[in-house]
Amino acid sequence: MIVENQFIDERNIDLGRTKEYDIFLSHSYADREIIPHLKQVLEDMGYKVYVDWIDDKLLSRDSITKETAKILQLRMTQSKSLFYATSDNSKKSKWMPWELGYFDGIKNKRVAILPIKNTNNGFNKDFEGQEYLGLYYYISIDKLSREFQHKAMMMEKNALQELITKFDTIDKLFINENSSKFVVFEEWLDGENPYTLEDEHDKIMKEYNGGNENE
Repeated sequence: MIVENQFIDERNIDLGRTKEYDIFLSHSYADREIIPHLKQVLEDMGYKVYVDWIDDKLLSRDSITKETAKILQLRMTQSKSLFYATSDNSKKSKWMPWELGYFDGIKNKRVAILPIKNTNNGFNKDFEGQEYLGLYYYISIDKLSREFQHKAMMMEKNALQELITKFDTIDKLFINENSSKFVVFEEWLDGENPYTLEDEHDKIMKEYNGGNENE
């Protein structure tokens, strides 16, 4: 919708029906001072990120209309995942619960929680009144070495440490169930859920033993 009481005319918005995004960033407009920076951080990591009032400048967050919903539905179908940016403000959002429900109902789509910094409590993981958010994995940005240690189990110690040192300079997105159970974002998009080092070891041994049985 065009701000100041004009209806959305789809001709005025570049619907770009062939567009594709890695991330639909669901957020409270009250966090608008943080969101552009967060979008830039994710884009600097190589991801295509959709933020409604930035990418579709004629949309208004203040009014709930069928026209606005239609545009958001299109953008959600064009996105591989939804990051639900939780903060003190997100609990008051008109749009976020609807976006989460719609996106979660689309087959083969992925949803995760992104706690964002607020002035009082640092990273907000308190879902009081929104306990359903605890059902989802949460997102963190960490060094690539975290994923490498997750994967590389059989390498010679010195070679492993050399690569870990190199990868400590590269930031990656991680999807987490807890501090020891996680998966890199790209694998999660492909359907892999968070796993532990022990899970990876068991998987490797199962594949190894299965290969020996076939010899």
